[in-house]
Amino acid sequence: MCTDHDSRPPIAPISGAAIDAGTEIIKGANGADLRVFVARPQQSTGAGILILPDVRGLHPFFEELASRYAERGITAIAMDYFCRTAGTDAQPQDFDYQPHLELVSWDNVAGDIKASVAHLRSQSSAPRSVFATGFCMGGRLSADATTLGLGFAGAIPFYGWPIGPHRSGSPAPADLAKQIECDLLLIYGGADQGINESVRNEFDAALDKAGVKHDTVVYPGAPHSFFDRKAEEFKDASDDAWNRTLAFIRKRTAGQPFAAAPASKPAAAAHATDPIDPRVEIFEDQQG
Repeated sequence: MCTDHDSRPPIAPISGAAIDAGTEIIKGANGADLRVFVARPQQSTGAGILILPDVRGLHPFFEELASRYAERGITAIAMDYFCRTAGTDAQPQDFDYQPHLELVSWDNVAGDIKASVAHLRSQSSAPRSVFATGFCMGGRLSADATTLGLGFAGAIPFYGWPIGPHRSGSPAPADLAKQIECDLLLIYGGADQGINESVRNEFDAALDKAGVKHDTVVYPGAPHSFFDRKAEEFKDASDDAWNRTLAFIRKRTAGQPFAAAPASKPAAAAHATDPIDPRVEIFEDQQG
């Protein structure tokens, strides 16, 4: 399991921020009903973001994450993967995603991504620059999404497996590197036993060969899913990853200035590179 049922984003709500957020049912691939969570800011910065969840689909962590983006002026949409087999109601706390995951197809997910991005762009304050982010399985999918010709301004995959096959049937981002249309901010835990240095280096090499600008950020000692399941234990890494994400979006948002800044910025965030360097950056723990 990538994210505990009771986990919440390691991001403090902005007091007094006005947003409109809630679940909606739209038409996904082949006309199937698709449950999404949309969070709209009162004042848009011109940015929008697609959030692709982990293997358990759309659950409260990702809904709250969408709201945290909206509080910072970024219109956000988070989509589910399992509506065709589990229905469009919110899943119960004991939802067993495993049998549904076996029935997921990349063709349907790709179509649902296209539908979600179209819905994001149809909002009254339509974002001029659209980004993708995701976690674990969703991290892989957020990189894959940038190969669909949807005009993404950038993508921020969190610990997404970039090589080899996946049980969702999604292609390996490293195999599609030449089709990636935008800059990437790749975020990993250094203690992730699955996505080790060799795996990261293989993806970096594929991106370098394809000429894709990217920044690979590794947090030593942080495990897989540190931003969600272990956020309290790895607060410095989580704070830095969030600040880097906002900075990445800010630099690539066309139009009006980015209005909302993060509540706090740890000293470690100053190590971010801009423009993106195709190299590995190691987070320096200011606590020693």
